[in-house]
Amino acid sequence: MNKQIYPLLIAQFLSAFADNAILFTVIAMVMHSHELATWYVPALQSAFLVAFVVLAPWVGGFADNHAKSRVLIIANLIKAAGAVLLLCKVEPLLAYCIVGMGAAVYSPAKYGILPELAGHEFLVKANSWIEGSTILAILLGMVVGAKLADYSVTMALTLTIALFIASAFITLFLPVRIAKTESSTSQLIEFGKQIGQFFTTPRSRFAILGASLFWASAATLRVIIVAWAPLVLMSKNATEIAQLTLFLAVGIIAGSAIVPRLIPLEHLRRARIPAYIMAVFICVLSFTDSLLPARCVLFVIGMMGGIFIVPINAALQELGQQSIGSGSAVALQNFFQNLAMLAAVGTYTFATAHQVDPVMAMQTLAVLLFILTFLVSMKLPKKNRRPD
Repeated sequence: MNKQIYPLLIAQFLSAFADNAILFTVIAMVMHSHELATWYVPALQSAFLVAFVVLAPWVGGFADNHAKSRVLIIANLIKAAGAVLLLCKVEPLLAYCIVGMGAAVYSPAKYGILPELAGHEFLVKANSWIEGSTILAILLGMVVGAKLADYSVTMALTLTIALFIASAFITLFLPVRIAKTESSTSQLIEFGKQIGQFFTTPRSRFAILGASLFWASAATLRVIIVAWAPLVLMSKNATEIAQLTLFLAVGIIAGSAIVPRLIPLEHLRRARIPAYIMAVFICVLSFTDSLLPARCVLFVIGMMGGIFIVPINAALQELGQQSIGSGSAVALQNFFQNLAMLAAVGTYTFATAHQVDPVMAMQTLAVLLFILTFLVSMKLPKKNRRPD
């Protein structure tokens, strides 16, 4: 393994830790305030996602046409600027949107730099290390960020700013390489062509739409839990909600670990089965009214989600590597995933503004996930002998 991968692992860990710490810091800010309405948390999530959708036609090309190591630095500094705005008590919706802009720039460069550092032989191993460090950072960031924010929002925001800056500094140790020269074609036109390419076959359509469905469901469930846990489980602060979300994340890790033996790429159609089970258990969660059963159900939901998303991601990466460029493929994936999340969370935000019951919202999510999984997997072949 190329030793240059280690600075990326450290930088990614710090940035992902700060991403999740700042999310639960903002949730704590909302829970501590008596002036902000219940729709504010899903509105924050929507503000974050807008950047991924709006910037998608440009961030992939930006990552491919410039040194990705320097793009990572720019992205971390943008995130840090958003955290500074939160610390200065600027409107959280605006400040968190700035953090989202940094994340939208960061993602294509993070995944796009891996082939440059690892090469073909170690690419899968490098991806495994990045995903492992990211999941660990997510778990620690949620718990530490929530606990610190419940004690002091100022301390939590100061920590996230320091972590973003530290991540940017460590990224200076990565090599400066440019993968390709800038195209003279309009980025919007190029982006439209890339969308056309990815929707030509059932397998690529399912990869895009299946990933979008998973992340839309996960994002909506997370914001529903913020309203549902205090109402049903009597959760009192951001720390208790973070601990619930922790079981969801651990379930995803477990599902991701066992899925290679269950769903090889040749049998991508099997991925619809855990999605159906995931929908059923979301419905089961809506009838749960005590902490231990809720944790168990969330673990199962996460595990089914991990089994669902991992083969879909693998298929999508395979198609992207063969066609439009690594950074552009990630940006295209981010566009559809975040557009779906924005639509789902935006709909829930509207519903909460009209006092929808979180239990009913959870049941509606379960039904929609079941129906949409059936629709997006209808045209999939039973077996795919080779990549499309």
